[in-house]
Amino acid sequence: MKEAESWVLASHNQGKIKEIGELLSPFGIKLQSAADFSLSDPDETESTFAGNALLKARAASQATGLPALADDSGLCVTALNGQPGIHSARWAGEPRDFGRAMRRIEDELQTSGNTDRSAAFVCVLALVVPRQSDRIYEGRVDGQMIWPPRGEGGFGYDPVFQPEGETRVFAEMSSAEKASMSHRARAMSALIAAEFGHV
Repeated sequence: MKEAESWVLASHNQGKIKEIGELLSPFGIKLQSAADFSLSDPDETESTFAGNALLKARAASQATGLPALADDSGLCVTALNGQPGIHSARWAGEPRDFGRAMRRIEDELQTSGNTDRSAAFVCVLALVVPRQSDRIYEGRVDGQMIWPPRGEGGFGYDPVFQPEGETRVFAEMSSAEKASMSHRARAMSALIAAEFGHV
């Protein structure tokens, strides 16, 4: 990899761009966003995290001619057959209301009668580089669903997800604490180890 190489992140989420950009900058990568190129988000028509991440990365790379990185992530609840999974954001509706989405998960767990509260946050990163093979990196954090919601930090389903080995939910942790163990951090660590030889 040459110095100061530009990659595009197939996302309009400024928080995600900042977080991933900071992780890649020590390796000479300048991360630009889909918004920098006025790219629209392709429809996520695949049935897996990997499929949707690849779809987004391929579209961004084809449109810009640059290496493109995309992620797809979500919460998979065991007793709900892995739902909401790839539909995690959609469960929150429009406009996004994760309070309603968390309530829906709890209601469905209660209705199912299944006492298994295990769940996992999963993140799949796809890296598409012109004239090279596509690469996939996965990060996963196992834990359990908690009710009622706790904490003021984080976003999405963080107030109801307690990682294994922790007494706190993600929303009760500092951003640095969460980042050290999050599914996205684990996927990024796998990518950095494979692409740049660093752990």
